[in-house]
Amino acid sequence: MSLEDGDPARQRGQRVTGQVSGSPHPGGPHGTGTEVPAEGWNPGPALGDGEVTAKGTEKREEALMAELSELVQKVVKSSSWWDRRGVDISILTCSLLLLPAGFLCLRSAQAIPFLVGVLILGVVHHTLTVKGSHLASHNALTESKSWGKVWAIFFIELCSAFTAEQATYNHVKMHHGYTNVIGLGDSSTWKLPFLNRYVYLFIAPLAVPIITPLVALDLLRNVEWKAALRTLCCMVLGLYCHYWLLLHVSGFQSPWSTLLCMLLTRSLLAHPYIHVNIFQHIGLPMFAPDRKPTRIHLMSLGVLNLPRNPLLDWSFGHSLISCHVEHHLFPSLSDNMCLKIKPVVSQYLKQKKLPYNEDTYTSRLQLFLQRYEELMVHAPPITELVGIQ
Repeated sequence: MSLEDGDPARQRGQRVTGQVSGSPHPGGPHGTGTEVPAEGWNPGPALGDGEVTAKGTEKREEALMAELSELVQKVVKSSSWWDRRGVDISILTCSLLLLPAGFLCLRSAQAIPFLVGVLILGVVHHTLTVKGSHLASHNALTESKSWGKVWAIFFIELCSAFTAEQATYNHVKMHHGYTNVIGLGDSSTWKLPFLNRYVYLFIAPLAVPIITPLVALDLLRNVEWKAALRTLCCMVLGLYCHYWLLLHVSGFQSPWSTLLCMLLTRSLLAHPYIHVNIFQHIGLPMFAPDRKPTRIHLMSLGVLNLPRNPLLDWSFGHSLISCHVEHHLFPSLSDNMCLKIKPVVSQYLKQKKLPYNEDTYTSRLQLFLQRYEELMVHAPPITELVGIQ
C-alpha cells in the first residue's frame, strides 16, 4: 500500500530567521500564539547560496518523510483488516441501518420523538456525506479501484448531491497536493469576503444544502457529458428519495414542510463542517507556488489538529478532526488508521523539532471572530522557508 499519493521564513520581501511570522499559530495548549517557533532548528544558508546546498537540504528533508513513512508502514502492516477498514465501514453501515428509525420517528406528533428523528437523520446524513465521501474520495474504503469508484459515486453523488470527479480533483489533487499553496490548495474556496464574520460563521452554513448542488451543477461543465449525465441522475435520485421518504414514510402533508425538514436535517452539522474546514488550514503559513517546501514541512506547518469530539469523530471522521495532520501526511489511510498512527506521527515530528499544530475548537473560533478580516477577506501573507535543516 502506498502511504503517500529550526524554521526561518520570509514574508513578501522580508526575511525572518528563527520563526514563521505573519501566520497565527496555536503557540501553546490554548492556541494564543501568533508564531511558529523554530527552537532547535538551525537555519541553513539562504536561497541562492548554492544549488548543491539546496539539493542536500531537500534530500535530508525527503529522508525525514521516508523515515516517518517506514515507521507508519510498520503500524499499517501489523494492523488487521478491522483496524485498516472494518471500523469505518461498520460506522457507515450502522448509519445506513439507522435511517428507518429516523424517518419513523418523524411520524410522531410529540416533540421529543420528532426531534430524535431530526437528530438521527442529521447525523446520518453528515456521516454519509462527510465521512463517507471523504473516505471514498481517497479510496480508503477498499483496495479495489473499481469498487472505490462505486463508493465515490454513491457517497459523493447520490448522498451528497455533488460531482465525484470534481470533488476528487479539487480535494485530492489540489488541496492535498498543494496544501496551503497560494492559488492552488490554500482553502480560498471557503472564503466569502462579501459576508461579515457573524453571517459567515453562524448564518451562512444553513445554506450549505442549497449551495452544494448548485455548485455541483456549475462544475459539471468541466466533466465529460457521460459523467455529467450520471452525476445529474444520481443527484436528482438522491434528493428525490429523501423527499419521497419524508412524504410517504414520515407522513409529511405538504411539499413545503417536507423541503423544510430536508433543509433542517441536511444542515444540522453544517456549522462545524464549515468551521472545521477553515480552522485547520487558514491562519497557518501559506506558500508561493514556486517556494513550496518539501512534503513533511508543508504538512507539519500548514495543517492543524482539533481535539477529539465524539459527535464529530463519528460523523466527520478522525482524519478531519483530531488526526488531520496524519491524514495529510498519509491520505490513503482510513480514519481509524489515522487515529492509530497518531502517536507515531506526533512523537516523530516533535522529536525532529517539526511543528505539530494542535488547538481547541473554541480557541480557533475566537481567533476567526477577532481576525476575520485578516484571515477571510484579505490575501494571506506568503511564508517562505529559507533553509530548514
